[in-house]
Amino acid sequence: QVQLVESGGGLVQAGGSLRLSCAASGRSFSSYAMGWFRQAPGKEREFVAGISSIGGRTFYADSVKGRFTISRDNAKSTMYLQMNSLKPEDTAVYYCAAPWRGDMQADYWGQGTQVTVSS
Repeated sequence: QVQLVESGGGLVQAGGSLRLSCAASGRSFSSYAMGWFRQAPGKEREFVAGISSIGGRTFYADSVKGRFTISRDNAKSTMYLQMNSLKPEDTAVYYCAAPWRGDMQADYWGQGTQVTVSS
């Protein structure tokens, strides 16, 4: 069993920055790839970013490439999403998930953290 808890969401003006964290507990954090996803009101959940188990490979949705950075600290069992140059269209509930297998499926999901970007 793996528990995931997101934090760091909030209200920010367009052009601003936020850093999301995903703290994991349970099975060995460093053994699996992880991902960030988001869901805006009235829309389907979408992939945002993914990172390999030891952080050597990262993947991004085209909509966030160049603005968001995913990272992880396996010693702290925590994954991060640094979000810069935020846009109103980034407004959504952000979820972390594991293990990430390169698609929209995962065995474990966090409860989500709200990110609201005002124009």
